Amino acid sequence: MSFYETITKFEDFDFDAYLQNVTDRDVERSLDRDHLNWRDLLNLLSSKAQNHLEPMAQKARRITLQYFGRTIHLYVPLYISNFCNNQCIYCGFNRTNRINRRKLTFEEIELEAEAISRTEMKHILVLTGEAPDITPLEYIEDAVSIIKARFPSVSIEVFPMEEDGYRRLKAAGVDGMTIYQEVYDREIYKKVHLAGRKADYRFRLDAPERAAKAGLRTVSVGALLGLGEKRREAFMTAMHARYLEDKFLSTEIGLSLPRINPAEGGFQPYDPVDDKTFVQFLMAYRLFMPRSAISVSTRERAEMRDHLMFLGATRLSAGSRTDVGGYTKPETASTAQFDISDVRSVGQTIQAIRDKGFQPVFKDWELI
Repeated sequence: MSFYETITKFEDFDFDAYLQNVTDRDVERSLDRDHLNWRDLLNLLSSKAQNHLEPMAQKARRITLQYFGRTIHLYVPLYISNFCNNQCIYCGFNRTNRINRRKLTFEEIELEAEAISRTEMKHILVLTGEAPDITPLEYIEDAVSIIKARFPSVSIEVFPMEEDGYRRLKAAGVDGMTIYQEVYDREIYKKVHLAGRKADYRFRLDAPERAAKAGLRTVSVGALLGLGEKRREAFMTAMHARYLEDKFLSTEIGLSLPRINPAEGGFQPYDPVDDKTFVQFLMAYRLFMPRSAISVSTRERAEMRDHLMFLGATRLSAGSRTDVGGYTKPETASTAQFDISDVRSVGQTIQAIRDKGFQPVFKDWELI
């Protein structure tokens, strides 16, 4: 069964009725289990579970220490283009927005990579808008080859590809990919993706599976919290991750929890996620997916990210820029994709991690 078929199976499921009928005892029973099923996940995502955040936190911390120790893996995003053919109403790169568009030359990519390499960062996440006509696979391959010369780990967050495309990028040096379905609710998906290749819901949904089949070491998924009904979206994200983990045993599956931040166009979330609910979701993910990396980006405030290290977060970005060219020439950089909340430097983020009693990890694997 594909994950698309799993989603279809849940389309007739009454999430509202189930969540409204969750009892304190249901939550307690789910917390007592070592291996959680989908109903346990819903119990921990329910409003009723907010009465049990302290025991959830204790168990999430215990599980995180068991599988990850007191470590935080660091990465830094590198935007190499913000040209985009999509019309996503929540995104600063929306093709209808009148923004400063840039595509880095290979010489500029080298300079950006050099600037980042002067920090302690070793893991780069390469990002583009979705414009294969402007940033084709060949351009990304060449960019990765340049970046790979300085960094042992390069992941991508670019337009979804066929399996062969991921194989080619793996050969160029890519070892991981991140892709957000954005919203799993198909009706809302149509509402917020008005034009462009991204309007193809199924092609995007299957991209993580194609990347895993291509042999990428890490694959991370997530929903953009604030588009669909938040508890349903958190549920489908975790179910997607569980599906991939069960099917691809040699692939490290990760989860992300991006919340909508201000972007060009002024989009306001349909179903905002407050801090308390965000923390609840993160802990539910940890209990449901004990071995999965959980990423929290600089979309979140510094204070928030510092506390999440104790509750299940294992990967943090640091010193981030969401504009193109921002590491070398911020005065001429492109329009940013979204606002950053944690503006600390790499050094300040590293110090904060150490101050909390954790060890920052810059490189956690070696290709043999």
